[in-house]
Amino acid sequence: MWDSKNQKTLGSPKLEPRDQQTKSSRLGPSLFVKGEISGNEDLLIDGAVEGVVRLNERTLMIGPRANVRADITAGEVVVRGNLKGNILARGRIEVRNDGSVTGDLTTPQVFIEEGALFKGSIEIEKSTEKETAISGSESGDLKVATAAAGVTNV
Repeated sequence: MWDSKNQKTLGSPKLEPRDQQTKSSRLGPSLFVKGEISGNEDLLIDGAVEGVVRLNERTLMIGPRANVRADITAGEVVVRGNLKGNILARGRIEVRNDGSVTGDLTTPQVFIEEGALFKGSIEIEKSTEKETAISGSESGDLKVATAAAGVTNV
């Protein structure tokens, strides 16, 4: 009746270990948070935040509808909304064409798209990975080239 090669059984969903699942959270457009947000997972902010955001080595995305007044420490930061505050990123900071940043940026790598608004200063810090690779071979100052429309103060 049942052929062992053609058995129809209910398939169970394949479970992934918890440490391999994507860890991310979202703060929706109708939410307002005042205080400190800290954690060890990626975060998308589409709402309003006032205070401090600390995400260790994770990615913070500030959505196009977001209004953030906070100092930020994260692995990487992508800004598409409105941000007033300083950013310290261990990886990269991106300000997209629909983003606006008023504050100081400290990072090993920064990208500002044409059309983005930026007012503040940029400090390029070597990351520990890059520092190991070029130790002793480069002792001069790093040069920063910025080609973004709307950049008012670099």
